[in-house]
Amino acid sequence: MAKVNIKPLADRVLIKPAPAEEKTAGGIIIPDTAKEKPQKGIVVAVGNGKKDEPMTVKVDDTVLYGKYSGTELAFEGVNYLIMRESDILAII
Repeated sequence: MAKVNIKPLADRVLIKPAPAEEKTAGGIIIPDTAKEKPQKGIVVAVGNGKKDEPMTVKVDDTVLYGKYSGTELAFEGVNYLIMRESDILAII
């Protein structure tokens, strides 16, 4: 994964979302307007944590997060999500 020049602050994490599914399990192609937002991604940058709460996730972890978690941002043509570590549900 390429190095990103964004450094999240405190307990925030920068995530590159996984691409949305292109086909159903039965092979039906899903149009862009009907695609579900992915709920997993790869951590690309991690903040330093809070004074009493060290960070649990690290760069390159694959994580699951809530459907409406985080704030979307585009940086150098790539879409990312930035969210608090507490919005991450699991490391997979």
